[in-house]
Amino acid sequence: MSSEPVITNNPPVPRRRLVVIAVVGVAVALIVVAAGVALRAVDARNLKTWTAAQTVPTVTVIHPVSAANGPTLDLPSHLEAYSRAPIFARVSGYLKSWSVDIGTPVKAGQLLAVIESPELDQQLLQARADLASAQANAALAGTTAKRWQALLGSDSVAQQEVDERTGDYTAKKATVAAAQANVDRLLATKGFERIIAPFDGVVTARDTDVGALINAGSGGIGQELFVVSDVKQLRVYVQVPQSYAPDVRAGTTATLTVPEYPGQRFTARVIASADSVNATSGTTLVQLLVDNTAGKLLPGGFASLQFKLPVQQNAVRVPASSLVFDARGLMVATLGANGEVVFKKVTINRDFGDSVEIGSGLAATDRVIDTPPDGLVDGDHVQVASTAKKVSANG
Repeated sequence: MSSEPVITNNPPVPRRRLVVIAVVGVAVALIVVAAGVALRAVDARNLKTWTAAQTVPTVTVIHPVSAANGPTLDLPSHLEAYSRAPIFARVSGYLKSWSVDIGTPVKAGQLLAVIESPELDQQLLQARADLASAQANAALAGTTAKRWQALLGSDSVAQQEVDERTGDYTAKKATVAAAQANVDRLLATKGFERIIAPFDGVVTARDTDVGALINAGSGGIGQELFVVSDVKQLRVYVQVPQSYAPDVRAGTTATLTVPEYPGQRFTARVIASADSVNATSGTTLVQLLVDNTAGKLLPGGFASLQFKLPVQQNAVRVPASSLVFDARGLMVATLGANGEVVFKKVTINRDFGDSVEIGSGLAATDRVIDTPPDGLVDGDHVQVASTAKKVSANG
Protein backbone atom coordinates (compact mmCIF):
# COMPACT_ATOMS: atom_id res chain seq x y z
CA MET A 1 0.00 0.00 0.00
CA SER A 2 1.49 3.25 -1.11
CA SER A 3 1.00 6.67 0.45
CA GLU A 4 0.70 9.95 -1.50
CA PRO A 5 1.95 13.37 -0.27
CA VAL A 6 -0.58 15.90 0.97
CA ILE A 7 -0.27 19.36 -0.62
CA THR A 8 -1.64 22.35 1.42
CA ASN A 9 -2.45 25.54 -0.52
CA ASN A 10 -2.11 28.88 1.62
CA PRO A 11 -4.43 31.60 0.59
CA PRO A 12 -2.66 34.64 -1.04
CA VAL A 13 -2.08 37.84 1.03
CA PRO A 14 -4.38 40.62 0.03
CA ARG A 15 -2.77 43.52 -1.85
CA ARG A 16 -4.36 46.14 0.36
CA ARG A 17 -2.68 44.72 3.44
CA LEU A 18 0.69 44.97 1.79
CA VAL A 19 0.12 48.64 1.00
CA VAL A 20 -0.79 49.40 4.60
CA ILE A 21 2.35 47.72 5.87
CA ALA A 22 4.48 49.69 3.43
CA VAL A 23 2.89 52.99 4.43
CA VAL A 24 3.44 52.29 8.13
CA GLY A 25 7.10 51.46 7.50
CA VAL A 26 7.63 54.67 5.54
CA ALA A 27 5.94 56.67 8.31
CA VAL A 28 8.13 55.11 10.98
CA ALA A 29 11.22 55.87 8.92
CA LEU A 30 10.12 59.47 8.46
CA ILE A 31 9.50 59.84 12.18
CA VAL A 32 12.97 58.47 13.00
CA VAL A 33 14.59 60.80 10.48
CA ALA A 34 12.61 63.81 11.77
CA ALA A 35 13.52 62.99 15.36
CA GLY A 36 17.20 62.77 14.45
CA VAL A 37 17.11 66.06 12.58
CA ALA A 38 15.34 67.77 15.50
CA LEU A 39 17.82 66.34 17.99
CA ARG A 40 20.72 67.56 15.89
CA ALA A 41 19.20 71.02 15.70
CA VAL A 42 18.79 71.15 19.48
CA ASP A 43 22.36 69.97 19.97
CA ALA A 44 23.61 72.59 17.53
CA ARG A 45 21.72 75.34 19.35
CA ASN A 46 23.07 74.15 22.72
CA LEU A 47 26.58 74.01 21.34
CA LYS A 48 26.25 77.51 19.93
CA THR A 49 24.90 78.80 23.23
CA TRP A 50 27.71 77.09 25.19
CA THR A 51 30.34 78.36 22.78
CA ALA A 52 28.99 81.91 23.05
CA ALA A 53 28.96 81.62 26.83
CA GLN A 54 32.55 80.41 26.84
CA THR A 55 33.70 83.47 24.90
CA VAL A 56 32.59 85.74 27.80
CA PRO A 57 35.36 85.63 30.45
CA THR A 58 34.48 84.81 34.05
CA VAL A 59 36.19 87.13 36.52
CA THR A 60 36.48 87.64 40.24
CA VAL A 61 35.52 91.10 41.48
CA ILE A 62 36.89 92.62 44.68
CA HIS A 63 36.25 95.89 46.47
CA PRO A 64 39.26 98.06 47.43
CA VAL A 65 39.58 98.87 51.11
CA SER A 66 41.05 101.79 52.98
CA ALA A 67 43.93 100.84 55.26
CA ALA A 68 42.94 100.56 58.91
CA ASN A 69 46.48 101.48 59.97
CA GLY A 70 49.21 103.46 58.32
CA PRO A 71 52.25 101.67 56.90
CA THR A 72 55.26 100.75 59.02
CA LEU A 73 58.66 102.09 58.00
CA ASP A 74 61.69 100.09 59.23
CA LEU A 75 65.06 101.79 58.89
CA PRO A 76 68.59 101.18 60.21
CA SER A 77 70.09 103.89 62.41
CA HIS A 78 73.01 104.53 64.74
CA LEU A 79 73.30 105.92 68.25
CA GLU A 80 75.47 108.82 69.37
CA ALA A 81 76.05 110.42 72.76
CA TYR A 82 73.97 113.50 73.46
CA SER A 83 77.22 115.39 74.15
CA ARG A 84 80.69 114.12 73.31
CA ALA A 85 83.87 116.04 74.12
CA PRO A 86 87.34 114.87 73.07
CA ILE A 87 89.84 116.25 75.61
CA PHE A 88 93.12 117.69 74.31
CA ALA A 89 95.99 119.29 76.24
CA ARG A 90 96.45 123.05 76.32
CA VAL A 91 100.03 122.78 77.63
CA SER A 92 102.96 120.67 76.51
CA GLY A 93 104.83 118.41 78.90
CA TYR A 94 104.62 114.92 80.36
CA LEU A 95 101.60 113.21 81.88
CA LYS A 96 102.22 113.17 85.61
CA SER A 97 99.12 111.16 86.60
CA TRP A 98 95.59 110.20 85.55
CA SER A 99 92.73 109.46 87.90
CA VAL A 100 89.89 108.06 85.72
CA ASP A 101 89.67 105.21 83.23
CA ILE A 102 87.14 104.22 80.57
CA GLY A 103 83.65 103.64 81.88
CA THR A 104 84.14 105.92 84.90
CA PRO A 105 81.24 108.30 85.61
CA VAL A 106 82.53 111.85 86.15
CA LYS A 107 81.08 115.16 87.28
CA ALA A 108 81.68 118.55 85.71
CA GLY A 109 85.03 119.93 86.97
CA GLN A 110 86.29 116.56 88.18
CA LEU A 111 90.06 116.02 87.78
CA LEU A 112 90.96 113.60 84.98
CA ALA A 113 94.76 113.95 84.79
CA VAL A 114 97.71 116.21 85.64
CA ILE A 115 100.44 117.33 83.20
CA GLU A 116 103.93 118.27 84.33
CA SER A 117 105.38 121.16 82.28
CA PRO A 118 108.86 122.27 83.47
CA GLU A 119 109.34 124.57 80.49
CA LEU A 120 106.18 126.44 81.40
CA ASP A 121 107.41 126.78 84.99
CA GLN A 122 110.60 128.42 83.77
CA GLN A 123 108.67 130.74 81.48
CA LEU A 124 106.55 131.80 84.44
CA LEU A 125 109.62 132.51 86.55
CA GLN A 126 111.07 134.63 83.74
CA ALA A 127 107.80 136.50 83.31
CA ARG A 128 107.63 137.29 87.00
CA ALA A 129 111.20 138.57 86.93
CA ASP A 130 110.38 140.76 83.94
CA LEU A 131 107.39 142.08 85.84
CA ALA A 132 109.50 142.94 88.88
CA SER A 133 112.07 144.75 86.69
CA ALA A 134 109.32 146.69 84.92
CA GLN A 135 107.76 147.67 88.24
CA ALA A 136 111.11 148.92 89.56
CA ASN A 137 111.77 150.95 86.41
CA ALA A 138 108.27 152.39 86.58
CA ALA A 139 108.72 153.37 90.23
CA LEU A 140 111.98 155.18 89.43
CA ALA A 141 110.42 156.91 86.42
CA GLY A 142 107.51 158.01 88.58
CA THR A 143 109.78 159.53 91.23
CA THR A 144 111.84 161.32 88.58
CA ALA A 145 108.73 162.70 86.90
CA LYS A 146 107.48 164.08 90.24
CA ARG A 147 110.78 165.80 90.94
CA TRP A 148 110.97 167.41 87.53
CA GLN A 149 107.38 168.50 87.92
CA ALA A 150 108.35 170.25 91.21
CA LEU A 151 111.33 171.95 89.58
CA LEU A 152 109.11 173.31 86.85
CA GLY A 153 107.46 175.64 89.37
CA SER A 154 110.81 177.33 90.14
CA ASP A 155 111.67 177.77 86.47
CA SER A 156 114.76 175.61 86.95
CA VAL A 157 113.91 173.20 84.09
CA ALA A 158 112.22 173.52 80.76
CA GLN A 159 108.69 172.28 80.08
CA GLN A 160 110.05 169.97 77.37
CA GLU A 161 112.23 168.13 79.84
CA VAL A 162 109.34 167.73 82.28
CA ASP A 163 107.18 166.31 79.50
CA GLU A 164 109.90 163.85 78.57
CA ARG A 165 110.14 162.56 82.16
CA THR A 166 106.36 162.28 82.40
CA GLY A 167 106.18 160.42 79.09
CA ASP A 168 108.87 158.01 80.21
CA TYR A 169 106.94 157.28 83.37
CA THR A 170 103.78 156.55 81.33
CA ALA A 171 105.73 154.19 79.05
CA LYS A 172 107.20 152.37 82.06
CA LYS A 173 103.72 151.89 83.50
CA ALA A 174 102.59 150.39 80.19
CA THR A 175 105.56 148.02 80.30
CA VAL A 176 104.47 146.94 83.79
CA ALA A 177 100.95 146.26 82.52
CA ALA A 178 102.34 144.17 79.63
CA ALA A 179 104.57 142.19 81.98
CA GLN A 180 101.63 141.61 84.34
CA ALA A 181 99.47 140.38 81.44
CA ASN A 182 102.19 137.95 80.41
CA VAL A 183 102.37 136.58 83.94
CA ASP A 184 98.57 136.21 84.04
CA ARG A 185 98.63 134.40 80.68
CA LEU A 186 101.21 131.94 81.87
CA LEU A 187 99.32 131.38 85.11
CA ALA A 188 96.15 130.68 83.14
CA THR A 189 98.07 128.31 80.87
CA LYS A 190 99.55 126.57 83.90
CA GLY A 191 96.01 126.02 85.13
CA PHE A 192 95.50 123.74 82.12
CA GLU A 193 98.01 121.35 83.62
CA ARG A 194 94.96 120.01 85.45
CA ILE A 195 92.67 118.32 82.92
CA ILE A 196 89.08 118.35 84.14
CA ALA A 197 85.73 117.01 82.89
CA PRO A 198 83.70 119.61 80.97
CA PHE A 199 80.30 118.18 82.01
CA ASP A 200 78.67 115.26 83.80
CA GLY A 201 79.13 112.08 81.83
CA VAL A 202 81.16 108.94 81.34
CA VAL A 203 84.77 108.54 80.22
CA THR A 204 84.44 106.61 76.96
CA ALA A 205 88.10 106.76 75.89
CA ARG A 206 91.57 107.17 77.46
CA ASP A 207 94.49 107.37 75.03
CA THR A 208 97.39 108.33 77.29
CA ASP A 209 99.38 107.04 80.23
CA VAL A 210 101.83 108.23 82.87
CA GLY A 211 105.06 109.59 81.39
CA ALA A 212 103.64 110.11 77.90
CA LEU A 213 104.89 113.15 76.02
CA ILE A 214 102.03 115.62 75.63
CA ASN A 215 101.85 118.17 72.82
CA ALA A 216 99.48 121.08 73.21
CA GLY A 217 96.79 121.52 70.58
CA SER A 218 94.37 119.34 68.66
CA GLY A 219 94.23 117.67 65.27
CA GLY A 220 97.65 116.89 63.83
CA ILE A 221 99.48 118.80 66.59
CA GLY A 222 98.27 117.20 69.79
CA GLN A 223 96.74 113.85 70.68
CA GLU A 224 93.33 113.10 72.13
CA LEU A 225 93.79 112.25 75.81
CA PHE A 226 90.26 111.45 76.96
CA VAL A 227 86.71 111.44 75.63
CA VAL A 228 83.85 112.35 77.96
CA SER A 229 80.30 111.58 76.78
CA ASP A 230 76.89 112.42 78.18
CA VAL A 231 74.94 109.17 77.75
CA LYS A 232 71.84 109.83 79.87
CA GLN A 233 70.19 110.70 76.57
CA LEU A 234 71.33 109.51 73.16
CA ARG A 235 70.91 111.00 69.74
CA VAL A 236 69.64 108.65 67.02
CA TYR A 237 70.52 109.43 63.41
CA VAL A 238 68.59 107.84 60.55
CA GLN A 239 68.43 108.39 56.79
CA VAL A 240 64.76 108.63 55.75
CA PRO A 241 63.88 108.10 52.06
CA GLN A 242 62.68 111.24 50.31
CA SER A 243 59.16 109.86 49.69
CA TYR A 244 58.62 109.34 53.44
CA ALA A 245 60.33 112.50 54.69
CA PRO A 246 57.11 114.61 54.84
CA ASP A 247 55.56 112.05 57.22
CA VAL A 248 58.51 112.11 59.65
CA ARG A 249 58.16 115.49 61.35
CA ALA A 250 59.42 116.93 64.63
CA GLY A 251 57.54 115.29 67.49
CA THR A 252 56.96 112.01 65.64
CA THR A 253 57.71 108.98 67.81
CA ALA A 254 59.41 105.78 66.72
CA THR A 255 60.12 102.40 68.27
CA LEU A 256 63.81 101.58 68.68
CA THR A 257 65.32 98.11 69.07
CA VAL A 258 68.94 97.00 69.48
CA PRO A 259 70.51 93.56 68.87
CA GLU A 260 71.76 93.18 72.44
CA TYR A 261 68.23 93.36 73.90
CA PRO A 262 65.99 91.28 71.61
CA GLY A 263 62.31 91.86 72.20
CA GLN A 264 62.88 95.03 74.25
CA ARG A 265 61.64 98.29 72.76
CA PHE A 266 62.63 101.89 73.44
CA THR A 267 60.77 105.04 72.44
CA ALA A 268 62.57 107.69 70.42
CA ARG A 269 61.25 111.13 69.44
CA VAL A 270 62.13 113.17 66.35
CA ILE A 271 63.73 116.49 67.37
CA ALA A 272 65.29 117.73 64.12
CA SER A 273 65.57 117.15 60.40
CA ALA A 274 68.17 118.27 57.89
CA ASP A 275 65.38 119.63 55.62
CA SER A 276 67.47 118.68 52.61
CA VAL A 277 67.93 115.60 50.45
CA ASN A 278 71.28 113.93 49.93
CA ALA A 279 71.72 113.81 46.16
CA THR A 280 73.72 110.57 46.37
CA SER A 281 71.39 108.50 48.55
CA GLY A 282 68.08 110.31 48.00
CA THR A 283 67.49 110.45 51.75
CA THR A 284 67.02 113.07 54.47
CA LEU A 285 69.00 112.97 57.71
CA VAL A 286 66.66 112.90 60.73
CA GLN A 287 67.72 113.20 64.39
CA LEU A 288 65.81 111.59 67.25
CA LEU A 289 66.28 111.57 71.02
CA VAL A 290 65.99 108.47 73.22
CA ASP A 291 66.13 108.30 77.01
CA ASN A 292 69.03 106.23 78.36
CA THR A 293 68.72 106.75 82.10
CA ALA A 294 69.07 103.00 82.65
CA GLY A 295 72.31 103.00 80.66
CA LYS A 296 71.34 100.07 78.45
CA LEU A 297 71.97 101.78 75.13
CA LEU A 298 75.54 102.31 73.99
CA PRO A 299 76.68 105.31 71.94
CA GLY A 300 78.07 104.38 68.55
CA GLY A 301 75.88 101.27 68.37
CA PHE A 302 73.49 100.08 65.66
CA ALA A 303 69.73 100.33 66.17
CA SER A 304 66.61 99.58 64.17
CA LEU A 305 63.89 102.23 64.01
CA GLN A 306 60.24 101.56 63.27
CA PHE A 307 57.96 104.46 62.30
CA LYS A 308 54.17 104.14 62.30
CA LEU A 309 53.19 106.41 59.43
CA PRO A 310 49.74 108.04 59.21
CA VAL A 311 47.02 106.72 56.95
CA GLN A 312 46.88 108.66 53.69
CA GLN A 313 43.48 110.00 52.71
CA ASN A 314 41.88 108.55 49.55
CA ALA A 315 44.46 105.75 49.48
CA VAL A 316 43.04 102.26 48.95
CA ARG A 317 44.60 98.82 48.97
CA VAL A 318 44.14 96.12 46.32
CA PRO A 319 45.86 92.78 45.62
CA ALA A 320 49.02 93.00 43.55
CA SER A 321 47.46 90.45 41.18
CA SER A 322 44.90 93.05 40.04
CA LEU A 323 47.55 95.29 38.45
CA VAL A 324 48.04 95.38 34.68
CA PHE A 325 51.10 96.97 33.10
CA ASP A 326 51.12 97.62 29.37
CA ALA A 327 52.04 100.34 26.89
CA ARG A 328 49.55 102.69 28.54
CA GLY A 329 51.25 102.34 31.90
CA LEU A 330 50.07 100.90 35.19
CA MET A 331 46.36 100.07 35.03
CA VAL A 332 43.60 98.42 37.05
CA ALA A 333 40.60 96.75 35.35
CA THR A 334 37.25 97.70 36.90
CA LEU A 335 33.65 96.69 36.23
CA GLY A 336 31.40 99.55 35.16
CA ALA A 337 27.73 100.03 36.03
CA ASN A 338 26.60 98.40 32.77
CA GLY A 339 28.82 95.37 33.26
CA GLU A 340 31.50 96.52 30.84
CA VAL A 341 35.21 96.54 31.56
CA VAL A 342 36.79 99.94 32.29
CA PHE A 343 40.57 100.28 32.69
CA LYS A 344 41.80 103.00 35.07
CA LYS A 345 45.33 104.37 35.28
CA VAL A 346 46.65 104.32 38.85
CA THR A 347 49.74 105.25 40.88
CA ILE A 348 51.24 103.18 43.67
CA ASN A 349 52.12 104.72 47.01
CA ARG A 350 53.58 101.65 48.70
CA ASP A 351 54.19 98.04 47.79
CA PHE A 352 53.48 95.47 50.52
CA GLY A 353 54.30 92.41 48.46
CA ASP A 354 50.97 90.62 48.07
CA SER A 355 49.06 93.91 48.01
CA VAL A 356 49.69 97.53 47.02
CA GLU A 357 48.43 100.87 48.22
CA ILE A 358 46.95 102.92 45.38
CA GLY A 359 47.49 106.64 45.77
CA SER A 360 45.38 107.94 42.87
CA GLY A 361 43.10 106.73 40.09
CA LEU A 362 40.93 104.37 42.14
CA ALA A 363 38.08 104.87 44.59
CA ALA A 364 36.87 102.63 47.39
CA THR A 365 33.51 102.24 45.58
CA ASP A 366 35.08 100.80 42.41
CA ARG A 367 34.67 97.11 41.58
CA VAL A 368 38.13 95.81 40.71
CA ILE A 369 38.72 92.71 38.57
CA ASP A 370 41.29 90.49 40.25
CA THR A 371 43.74 88.72 37.91
CA PRO A 372 42.15 90.05 34.69
CA PRO A 373 42.39 87.62 31.72
CA ASP A 374 44.79 88.35 28.89
CA GLY A 375 43.30 90.24 25.98
CA LEU A 376 40.70 92.05 28.07
CA VAL A 377 40.00 95.54 26.70
CA ASP A 378 37.73 98.46 27.51
CA GLY A 379 34.08 97.73 26.76
CA ASP A 380 34.34 93.93 27.02
CA HIS A 381 31.52 92.09 28.80
CA VAL A 382 32.44 89.64 31.53
CA GLN A 383 30.76 87.24 33.88
CA VAL A 384 31.18 87.79 37.60
CA ALA A 385 32.05 84.75 39.69
CA SER A 386 29.77 83.93 42.61
CA THR A 387 32.55 84.33 45.16
CA ALA A 388 34.77 87.40 45.50
CA LYS A 389 38.24 87.65 46.97
CA LYS A 390 38.57 90.10 49.85
CA VAL A 391 41.51 92.33 50.63
CA SER A 392 42.72 92.72 54.18
CA ALA A 393 42.85 96.28 55.45
CA ASN A 394 46.17 95.46 57.08
CA GLY A 395 47.66 94.13 53.86
